[in-house]
Amino acid sequence: MISDEIFMSRCLELAELGLGHTSPNPMVGCVIVNKNGVIIAEGYHQKCGENHAEVNAIKNVKNKSELISSTLYVSLEPCSHFGKTPPCSDLIIKNKIPKVVIGCRDPFSKVNGKGIEKLKNANIEVIEGVLEKECKELNKRFLCYHKNKRPYIILKWAQTKDHFIDRERKNNKQGINWITTKTTQQLTHRWRAEEDAILVGKNTIKNDNPSLTTRAVVGKNPTRFIIDSKLTINPNSKIINDEYPLYILNSLKSEVKGKINYIKFKPNNSINDILLIMHELSIQSVIIEGGASTINYFIEQNTWDEARVLTGNNYFINGIKAPKLLVEPTSNTMFGEDEITIFKNP
Repeated sequence: MISDEIFMSRCLELAELGLGHTSPNPMVGCVIVNKNGVIIAEGYHQKCGENHAEVNAIKNVKNKSELISSTLYVSLEPCSHFGKTPPCSDLIIKNKIPKVVIGCRDPFSKVNGKGIEKLKNANIEVIEGVLEKECKELNKRFLCYHKNKRPYIILKWAQTKDHFIDRERKNNKQGINWITTKTTQQLTHRWRAEEDAILVGKNTIKNDNPSLTTRAVVGKNPTRFIIDSKLTINPNSKIINDEYPLYILNSLKSEVKGKINYIKFKPNNSINDILLIMHELSIQSVIIEGGASTINYFIEQNTWDEARVLTGNNYFINGIKAPKLLVEPTSNTMFGEDEITIFKNP
């Protein structure tokens, strides 16, 4: 007999198809297996506001009479409340599905065990915790947002083989000193599209004059954040436009100009204030791309969850030293000429 883990693995594969599209909802995959152990339908949550995974899977069952003897596998606990869509637990009960296998519980306060309780009260057999670790890893952003009341924080930087993040800037010279290949740069744009927000410090804007968009790939643009306490960046910088939402975190004023939002915060408590602002904006994840001072500040405060370090096949000899983490990497892979090292904050 095929194990529950095999079917849950398929749920995870389906769920991941929603990466970058479901926030503030979680990514969820669902498969329905008949009494003979054959998958008769699949579904996943494709976009916030649209059908949940269970709804799509049940809709895709051709012979609905099979449901009364089937098992529904889902990577996250079915919801039990009315949001933008009706409760999935009610739909499961309505279709008389006798058994439900769940990857992990939903920590959202309106669910958090209530979906499981509703199913059990309807005499549905419920099995929990199948590939629980993997299911939690998939929804690390959603879980962090609801459990820690802040976004999932990803640090990202590129460094040379001699551990420099940038060259020394002379005469306020602007422009990006590229370290990685164009293929790797496209990858980093895909990473941006997967997160809700991107944050940089004022020096990154002054030195690189970036747009902080996903122009190199197809995908949504993250909400952009700049830390600029004294509002010193050039108003003609590429990023200062109404094309996409922008938040400038500063200590001087709160003001809205089109899609540009100036938000006042306390410099002495900046990280907590920034994360609170993001939480209130339903930002579930943020990728912090620099510069060195901004990244080091998050490292010093031990306020990060994951780091992605790209090491190019080149040397600067001197310049601005790259940040350094005091934890062992969880993975190390080559991506063309560049090396990608992943760290997790234990």
